[in-house]
Amino acid sequence: MKIVILDAYTTNCGDLSWDGIKQLGELTVYDRTAPDLVVERCVDAEAVLTNKVIISADVMDALPKLKYIGVMATGYNVVDIDAARLRGIVVTNVPAYSTPSVAQMVFAHLLNITNQVALHDAQVHSGMWANCQDFCFYSAPLIELCGKQMGIVGLGQTGSAVAKIALALGMKVAAFTSKPQEALAEGITKMPLDQLFASSDVLSLHCPLTPETKHLVNAERLATMKPSAIVINTGRGPLVCEQDLADALNNGKIAAAAVDVLSTEPPAHDNPLLSARNCHITPHIAWASQAARIRLIDTLTSNLKGFIAGNVVNNVAQ
Repeated sequence: MKIVILDAYTTNCGDLSWDGIKQLGELTVYDRTAPDLVVERCVDAEAVLTNKVIISADVMDALPKLKYIGVMATGYNVVDIDAARLRGIVVTNVPAYSTPSVAQMVFAHLLNITNQVALHDAQVHSGMWANCQDFCFYSAPLIELCGKQMGIVGLGQTGSAVAKIALALGMKVAAFTSKPQEALAEGITKMPLDQLFASSDVLSLHCPLTPETKHLVNAERLATMKPSAIVINTGRGPLVCEQDLADALNNGKIAAAAVDVLSTEPPAHDNPLLSARNCHITPHIAWASQAARIRLIDTLTSNLKGFIAGNVVNNVAQ
């Protein structure tokens, strides 16, 4: 079997191994692939692995030997699933591999904001502590999370992991979810979406991106939030109307935001969040701990091995 990985670098920049997949066939690995090179690079491939490179119906039609597409992520919108189904091409994804890492990033951002870690570190290194008359100094308010409300939009695996950590910190947890109250873990209160925005001290987004959830965070809902509120997005960039969030931050309607995802990645230089007040941005790395990437590659390998053995798992094109 000829296997091609189209965009390997973000998953494995050289610190991990593709040996498990190499054992399953003739493997060719590309760090990155431009759209006009996809067909050329996959022309004889039976199995193609992709993270963000789009596999359209036209690409499938140009690859008559293609039998399997392995998406190197949980989301699989980069593949035309209907087209794959019609052509009998199996498509698999990798669910839940990054849950602990994404939940950890939520609180890395949150604790940085509430405890002003980066700010005070920079000030210490600039000499402000050495020149201080007191044994300590603090140049911004320090916020205790115990007793404050964590609002979670979407209570899947990652949202549930975030809830567990929030409860451990003594926070009250409320969630907008399709699950009934009796199905929620102890300490989590089901709440309507607009009430969640209005009452939460911290709002964290963990729902899928759908036409209904696009721009879930918008000017109307931001206007109902506490001026001390913090918005965190480690889900999908388009869940947030970025101009509305930037305006809310710049006008003091909310206190801070932290995002690991943006509507376009890499972002345009004029993305309004890049210059917004109290907006903390990481470059889509919540998923990318080494432990998470090891789990990702292990599941990719198991998915392909299962396909070869006739026992397909994580099939999203059924």
